[in-house]
Amino acid sequence: MSIKAVVASSIFLSAFTLLLSFFAHAQLCTGSLGDPVVNITFGTANAPDRNFTPPSAYTYINNSCPNDGFYTIANSTSGCFGNAWHTVSSDHTGGGSFMLVNASFTPGDFFVTTVTGLCPNTTYEFAAWIMNVLISPSGIEPDLTFTIETPAGVVLNQFNTGGIAATGAPAWQQYGFFFTTTAGNPTIILRLRNNAPGGIGNDIGLDDITFRPCGPAITSSIQGNGNSDTVNMCSDQQVNYTFEATVSPGFITPVYQWQVTIDSGKVWTDIPGANNLTYLRQPTNTGNFWYRLAVAESGNASLPNCRISSNVVIINIRPKPIVNAGADRTVIAGDSTVLNGIVSGETPSYTWSPTQYLVNSSSLTPSATPLLDIQYTLEAVSAYGCTHEDDVMVKVVAGIFVPTAFTPDNNGKNDRWQIPYLDPTLNATVSVYNRQGQIVYHIESGMVDWDGKIDGIEQPSGTYIYHITFKNKQPAMKGFVTIIR
Repeated sequence: MSIKAVVASSIFLSAFTLLLSFFAHAQLCTGSLGDPVVNITFGTANAPDRNFTPPSAYTYINNSCPNDGFYTIANSTSGCFGNAWHTVSSDHTGGGSFMLVNASFTPGDFFVTTVTGLCPNTTYEFAAWIMNVLISPSGIEPDLTFTIETPAGVVLNQFNTGGIAATGAPAWQQYGFFFTTTAGNPTIILRLRNNAPGGIGNDIGLDDITFRPCGPAITSSIQGNGNSDTVNMCSDQQVNYTFEATVSPGFITPVYQWQVTIDSGKVWTDIPGANNLTYLRQPTNTGNFWYRLAVAESGNASLPNCRISSNVVIINIRPKPIVNAGADRTVIAGDSTVLNGIVSGETPSYTWSPTQYLVNSSSLTPSATPLLDIQYTLEAVSAYGCTHEDDVMVKVVAGIFVPTAFTPDNNGKNDRWQIPYLDPTLNATVSVYNRQGQIVYHIESGMVDWDGKIDGIEQPSGTYIYHITFKNKQPAMKGFVTIIR
């Protein structure tokens, strides 16, 4: 479900001005965020992560419809309590699990965890996704309090959801607020309390709890690219692009670091030497490259958990289509041959040129009936305008000449019996017989290339009979070929 902002104000946090948007059920960062430092997703149904409930509070049960005072880790739930709950087909993001809680009759904590690895004196956004799984609007509404506190019990910040109303369809809603860590070792306790009693209602799903550093707004753009944050370039037509960033006031001594990812944001890598507000991108191999500017105070610059990041700008280096016009062809005058083109890539279109003597120039396998020797070019254009081409030569001959002798003595001259104009597209069958009528060489619809052996054994000098038949209208051919050793 979308979160609608109803109030906006400015407050000072950690020596910078930070704009907060107050939502009907959340207070979320409107500056820039860093990557999640903490990301609690509750594992999977087969390997649930359930070490978050305080002792003697709630009991885990391996059942997707837990009773009052119980909870489970599920990837879906349906048919609970006479269909009093929504059918929830997945967690918030899909493909994972969520915590499903049926409130106990006595209000109290249902989720407590210790969080370490945060940066000192840093503002973080805490956020979580909640669902009221009860369908009836007359049931008890969940009423939650999120508390961030030190191990000594000092509350750093707290947020109350108020009653979370029932919805007509399953709806994940995000709640969140800010807190600033203490100096030194900023270990904190996250505590979620259900203020409403159990009974009919007060049943919730909880998912995707995150802590992300929040700071001034950082905006990245591509010079000369208007308002678009994406460029598509062909691999053989690359030009340099300059990225630039603006950073809102708030940092004291900022350190800049441009980063790149080639896996859609799963792993970000620092670009060596890219430590200014601008970065010149130079040509690369094909691929999808995402870039962003990460910023941190100088004292925390080496700690990834302390960085906040800009929006992403994207350079997609598109490959040329793969084009193969096929093997050169030989055709007997008056006959036709078929070109065997192959094209692959990013939704390419293609055509043959010139179009003379072709039945269909937009087919990969057109029939050609040329009168003279001709070279055809298969041209392809990808969906992104990247081009590539390949050529094929079609030779027109008056007829097929069959050599009558060869000398397989490995001197590099006339060592093999070949019929140069017998094109495979003629679908010829060639058989060679010795004087005893035994087949010593045989090939169908291929290039004739005999070394004078059968099964690796040299055949003796002498005269052999060849027989060539065709599947088309060409008449059969017979004759003699002599091996001279």
